[in-house]
Amino acid sequence: MREAIQSKHSQSKACLIHFAFVSGGRGPVNPKGLQYYNNLIDELITHGIQPHATLHHFDLPQALEDEYGGWLSPQSVRDFTAYADTCFKEFGDRVLHWTTINEANVFALGGYDQGITPPGRCSPPSAVNCSKGNSSTEPYIAVHNMLLAHASATNLYKQHYKNKQHGSVGVSIYTYGALPLTNSSEDKQAEARLNDFFIGWILHPLVYGDYPETMKSLVGSRLPDFTADESEKVKGAIDFVGVINYMALYVKDNSPSLKPNLQDFNTDMAVELTVVGNISFKNQYADTPWGLQQVLLYIKEAYGNLPIYVAENGQKTPQISSPLKDTVRVKYLRSHIEAVFHSLRKGANVKGYFQWSLMDLFEIFGGYEMSYGLYYVDFKDPFLTRYPKLSAHWYSSFLNGTLHHRSHASSSVL
Repeated sequence: MREAIQSKHSQSKACLIHFAFVSGGRGPVNPKGLQYYNNLIDELITHGIQPHATLHHFDLPQALEDEYGGWLSPQSVRDFTAYADTCFKEFGDRVLHWTTINEANVFALGGYDQGITPPGRCSPPSAVNCSKGNSSTEPYIAVHNMLLAHASATNLYKQHYKNKQHGSVGVSIYTYGALPLTNSSEDKQAEARLNDFFIGWILHPLVYGDYPETMKSLVGSRLPDFTADESEKVKGAIDFVGVINYMALYVKDNSPSLKPNLQDFNTDMAVELTVVGNISFKNQYADTPWGLQQVLLYIKEAYGNLPIYVAENGQKTPQISSPLKDTVRVKYLRSHIEAVFHSLRKGANVKGYFQWSLMDLFEIFGGYEMSYGLYYVDFKDPFLTRYPKLSAHWYSSFLNGTLHHRSHASSSVL
């Protein structure tokens, strides 16, 4: 990885710290884990790269899941805060950007509504093959506790570390660009609901202290309430938001889905979604840079122009016999980076852009069948040899300001 990072000439690198390096989720720190992350952070800094650390990425320790149900229990707030405290204390002298929880919205849907990601909880008719869980309530409970945990960790940082370390703490969310399927008022309202449920679910409490009124109305008593004290703690507990964006959706009103016997996140939203470009897992994303720009400007208008990092954006391609000529990835990256510049010109407070990903890796949805990396990894080679793709050369030239196309004059901004 060292050679790949050096050759890319990145200014920042996102890295993940695993919760489990604190033994059992709350025990003593694993010294080997501590040394690993110190080495990683030091290596990045040696090459002039700012580490942006994420504390939770689908990886709550199994011990806490077994003991009290993980994010379904308020006890998770205490244990996550203690874990964050350890990370701030051990790494905060060098890490200035902290993302507490990666895409809490999608994590809750996959893990507690559809049961397709850890911890694999769900209930019929929202999902099949469910041995435990309640899709109607648990996604909302899990996100509620994640928001309280995020706020607790953020406020801890502000009280005990910020004056010494001068860092910032944020959260990342999965987003979609969206277009009403028709010009009808119903479809336009459906688009607004999509934004409230996907973006507002996380950002509204952190900016305004409560969930969007749309969610409160449609979800009702299944949506947890913030106490007055909790509302005060979550409101303003955010320094930046990480935007994860890959694709765009057509949105159609589906109000008939609001039936008492069919209650989960998707039916509560009362929308029908169609992917722009009609992609499948084995194909690449449609090139929809307007969708990313739309999200950035929406956050500007709806949430006080929060500082934004594009935390993930990139093109997937199938693992094919000639993986190095990834022209479709170059086209996608060029158009989406241009969309970031357009958003900046329109006043969005974008601070940086992270391409996903540095190299081919295991994807939670698709395993090794798809590729996101700038570097091809030969998984049949016992040494996992890495080779730069066309996109790696393009991205390196872009970051160095040596790329000759219409956006290269702005390449020093990010």
